[in-house]
Amino acid sequence: MSTGLPPLDLIRLSEAYKAGGLAPLRLVEAILADIAARGQDGVWISLVDADRLRARAADLARRGPDGLPLYGVPFAVKDNIDVAGCATTAACPGFAYRPDRSANVVARLEAAGAIAIGKTNLDQFATGLVGTRSPYGTARNPFDPARVPGGSSSGSAVAVAQGQVSFALGTDTAGSGRVPAGFNNIIGLKPSRGLIGCSGVVPACRSLDCVSIFALTAGDAGFVLHHAAGEDAADPYGRFGPALGPPMAVPRFRFGVPKPGQREFFGDSAYASAFDEALAGLAGMGGTPIEIDLAPFLEAAALLYDGPWVAERWAAVGSFVAERPDDVLAVTRGIISGGRERTAREAFEGQYRLEALRRRTAPVWREVDVLVVPTAARHFTLAEIAAEPVRRNGELGRYTNFVNLLDLCALAVPAALVDGGRPFGITLIAPALHDHYLISLGNLWQRARALPLGATGRALPAHAPPQPKAQGIEIAVVGAHLAGEPLNHQLAGAGARLLREVATKPIYKLYALPGGPPERPGMVKVGAKDQEAGGTAIAVEVWDMPADKLGPFIAGVPAPLSIGRIDLADGSTPLGFLCESVGLKDATDISSFGGWRAYRRAMAAA
Repeated sequence: MSTGLPPLDLIRLSEAYKAGGLAPLRLVEAILADIAARGQDGVWISLVDADRLRARAADLARRGPDGLPLYGVPFAVKDNIDVAGCATTAACPGFAYRPDRSANVVARLEAAGAIAIGKTNLDQFATGLVGTRSPYGTARNPFDPARVPGGSSSGSAVAVAQGQVSFALGTDTAGSGRVPAGFNNIIGLKPSRGLIGCSGVVPACRSLDCVSIFALTAGDAGFVLHHAAGEDAADPYGRFGPALGPPMAVPRFRFGVPKPGQREFFGDSAYASAFDEALAGLAGMGGTPIEIDLAPFLEAAALLYDGPWVAERWAAVGSFVAERPDDVLAVTRGIISGGRERTAREAFEGQYRLEALRRRTAPVWREVDVLVVPTAARHFTLAEIAAEPVRRNGELGRYTNFVNLLDLCALAVPAALVDGGRPFGITLIAPALHDHYLISLGNLWQRARALPLGATGRALPAHAPPQPKAQGIEIAVVGAHLAGEPLNHQLAGAGARLLREVATKPIYKLYALPGGPPERPGMVKVGAKDQEAGGTAIAVEVWDMPADKLGPFIAGVPAPLSIGRIDLADGSTPLGFLCESVGLKDATDISSFGGWRAYRRAMAAA
């Protein structure tokens, strides 16, 4: 399964550039030659003009890598995402158009130095999880050509697995950024909705769609997300959120698993055994398994196609389907047309039902840090999908369809090669804006499993990927400004980016202050005489705050909180939140919990 191309994970690619043994133009020529040599393998729909690619590579070489964190990094783009000068087809030739400008996410990545190689195959209009619903053919699964590659982002996943690009963009509405990752032994990151802007993306369900990232390593996916995420003024569903810093330590964690009776594999005993082995592996990494009731999650999943959200697909491309039905594959036309007669009443009833299910699932996140499920229940053959395309597609979405509806983030990671080489993967799921946590846990998991990267036969790099550096002023937060907490929007809205999670030196006390909402903590440095007896290490996040936004941010900090220097376990001393001693009247000492999140979880469970 090896490739003639050089290793394209970000670590080894960066090292090759620095050593002078590789240049962007030479790499582009090698990639074009590899694509040509493979012939019509169903991966690519179109390529960026070769002369344009060469000019781009030559320009990067002239500029050099300074200030370009993705210097010379090749990537693929699912063909429902615009790349200027290339036709966008959404796997429907009659729908094709040629955009004048690239999608926001593509432009951001190219500004960071990356090179878009071309457009990859997909299930038509991103409708399917199989990868077989395209007039451009089916991308061959590099592990077993008799089995599906997964969809809808089939070409993007296979291009990464084959080592043709360092990473690829997909989209994910129902699992399209995760199922193909599972079937191709690679990483599939479905970020929190809105972190990556969706302007310039052909919508499937606009309120649910996410741009996803396929990569060979979890660290690579996090590094790409750091540069792909950001404000997209043309996307009304965009949201501010923490970008990614270095993978953090995850020494202890609680992971939710479906009850045994809810673990469905549709007869695939090898996948069932591999899932049990994966759970044991997570426990061996310091995780505590907690069985959860998957029923409300599965009820939410059923809304995606049985409920009114199918009407969103009709809203997206229904007029084209109605006007040119013969240009659309029969199975795709049937699914999209199912939304044509949905009523406004059904839409509201579906939203009411979804909100009720969100309430039912919310307590799970007070019990666990992450939910772990199989990425797919079974890896179907092409023949099995052809015989029952709708039913089998639905079965592939069992563990994926609920994620976007419930506003969760997810990371698909390789877990095993079963039956002599068939990939099996698990997916880590967490609430929105916990992407950094998932990538950090995925990084630890991938290093513990030590599987080959995709279908390249290459091992995981020995050291960590390149990491984003602070460009402003570091500030440590301990409570309501943490990612996902009520006041985090103040940081995100100021353009701050999450750099790392770390603990203080054991010289602090943490208190729950009276008053609120929102409930808030106060951290106090213990006096020098009492540090050995009473100091505690407190978990904090360190954010990179633009210098021109720091003053207004500090001005809004209410008494008795203040800003001072914090002594962290990693030796750094960023600015951070402290509490004046006068504010501790009637406060509760919560230092024993080691951090605000741990305290909040304990109170919620009490």
